[in-house]
Amino acid sequence: MDKVFTISFLVAAVAAGAPLLFGTLGEILTEKSGNLNLGVEGMMYMGGVAGLAGAYYYEQAMGASASGAVAALIGTVCAFLCAVLGALIYSVLTITLRANQNVTGLALTIFGTGFGNLVGEAMGTAAGGFVAVSQNTKNVFIGGIPGLKDLPVVGQLLFSYNYLVYLGIVLAILMAWFLKRTRSGLNLRSVGEDPATADAAGVNVTAYRYLATCLGGGICGLGGMYIVMAEQNGVWVHDCIAGKGWIAVALVIFATWSPSRALLGSLVFGALSILRLYLDFGGVRMIPIYDTIPYVATVVVLIAVSIRQRRESQPPASLGNAYFREDR
Repeated sequence: MDKVFTISFLVAAVAAGAPLLFGTLGEILTEKSGNLNLGVEGMMYMGGVAGLAGAYYYEQAMGASASGAVAALIGTVCAFLCAVLGALIYSVLTITLRANQNVTGLALTIFGTGFGNLVGEAMGTAAGGFVAVSQNTKNVFIGGIPGLKDLPVVGQLLFSYNYLVYLGIVLAILMAWFLKRTRSGLNLRSVGEDPATADAAGVNVTAYRYLATCLGGGICGLGGMYIVMAEQNGVWVHDCIAGKGWIAVALVIFATWSPSRALLGSLVFGALSILRLYLDFGGVRMIPIYDTIPYVATVVVLIAVSIRQRRESQPPASLGNAYFREDR
């Protein structure tokens, strides 16, 4: 029984941590360029509702011939592009117009949350009550690799997830390699550390910041799509992101801006978020306490990282600062 419990808990923790992983990776890429985008929550809302809309309207157009895999692919592309749009708005305001990054990020969160809920509710009203994808598309997000997921122990631990979980892991590995092993990754890090020096060396600071911020926003949007399609079973639920974007922002600090450490951080916080389903102390009365655990852990992490003054634990030196080339 203990073995079954442990496996079940680990599988659930990985699934719960997947949207946090996307949000964390997207924000790491953004912050490596020197941009502090606090709009992760808003971009996750935008990606979530756009992913659902893309899959749903494809099914409505194709009818009985609709493919669940194609619907999932279209939803993924729509989620990514819609969140990129949100990040692009942020980029224009902060990079080109040099608006305050903190205020702009908060405004993006408010906008994205409202956009997601408004569009989601409007889709539901137009559909006659609520909007939901077909069972074929839902099965794609129930997931598992055929043949391998049925293997004892290993199959459940490693091969029982949907494609977005594996996509998140691959993105983390590729991002870690990109930042450490490629010239473009080095240029991006230099832009985040000292944009004036990078500019003097011939690096296009504006282009790197735009690309990193927009791509990072798109990755955050995939986290929102995961919540809607996998956790909410392909049905729009009002306020479904429920603060996960803010946890992802804190996880960036927990991971010390490292994509590989983001894998561990998302697993830990995913486990904390589903703890109440596996440890029942106090019954229903304790549910609100369990729900606060990830946020309490977030505060603890922020304090711990602030105390540790090691250089590798610190953010990019120019994080949150607009770059004025004429001041170089």
